[in-house]
Amino acid sequence: MMEADYKSKSLCENVRLSENRDSVFIIDQTLLPYKEVYSELKSLEDFYEAIYMLRVRGAPAIGICAGYALAVLASKISCSNPDEFFSKLRSIKERLNSSRPTAVNLSKALDRVENAALSRSGQGIDAIIDAMFRESISIQAEDVEMCRRISEYGLTLVKSGDGILTHCNAGPLATSRYGTGLGPLFLGKERGYNFHVYADETRPLLQGARLTAYELNRAGIDVTVICDNMASIVMHQGKIDACFAGCDRVAANGDTANKIGTSGVAILAKHYGIPFYVFCPSSTIDFSCASGKDIVIEERSGEEIGSLFFKEKTVPDGVKCYNPAFDVTDNGLITAIVTEKGICRAPYDVSLGLLFG
Repeated sequence: MMEADYKSKSLCENVRLSENRDSVFIIDQTLLPYKEVYSELKSLEDFYEAIYMLRVRGAPAIGICAGYALAVLASKISCSNPDEFFSKLRSIKERLNSSRPTAVNLSKALDRVENAALSRSGQGIDAIIDAMFRESISIQAEDVEMCRRISEYGLTLVKSGDGILTHCNAGPLATSRYGTGLGPLFLGKERGYNFHVYADETRPLLQGARLTAYELNRAGIDVTVICDNMASIVMHQGKIDACFAGCDRVAANGDTANKIGTSGVAILAKHYGIPFYVFCPSSTIDFSCASGKDIVIEERSGEEIGSLFFKEKTVPDGVKCYNPAFDVTDNGLITAIVTEKGICRAPYDVSLGLLFG
């Protein structure tokens, strides 16, 4: 991957197709908050590594990046035979799709761009490639609009002065603009609202401490980072009026997969009578998935727990680490699911179905 400094760029350009359409620039989220570096992705392994290693992360952002990746890589396929082209395209798609199994936006974006190609299968390679780029650009444009509408709906659930607990990161870095779970905070700031945000650090990869706090502080929003195991005490102290979370996949019944630890926050919120809101673009809803039991949970290296962010190892040699990247929050713990079409409440199989079915 080639690196370039694009500090002048807005965070809403965290994923950007190059002007000549032969590469994609992403802000490398593994280097935040102290280094703002854009990496240029050109090869299949560049894209795979960037997604797998969380250089680009957040379900919508992964989908946007994957859509562009498939179009860029298809434009580099060297052949004139359509059958050979589509065979190579499927191989590229399968490799990209294997990078992160839990976030449904990845597979949805790849399917959309592949289907755009198939719709032009009889019109020549150039027409196929053009259709793929048009579709991938549409995916990002749609996400910008979805985030804006989600933010508008979410803002109706809170008032100025509220304390908000967040887990992981669901802001512009994870999406396109505004974000989902953080979108109402940014929109509220623009309209003169004042919030105090308590951001769970979100172990083991610290997306809350490194990314959410970075984004909110940059926007001038009052934010305090807490360790994940401090969520209960700030709730008990009356500092939290609502909990905001994004999501990586929502099942048809409203069960929601999100960063590990989200379900624990929801359980605590239920105990203390605090509303727990999930912010969900339609691209993240998977109606083919009946419930959370059907969601594949990605397991990552134990090194992320015991050594990644530490000068010295914190886990003794020879001791195993279990590192699921996500958990599933039962729909009964969710006060509402906020989408770009409206706010859904239980029973979610009915309310989600009415809006999107």
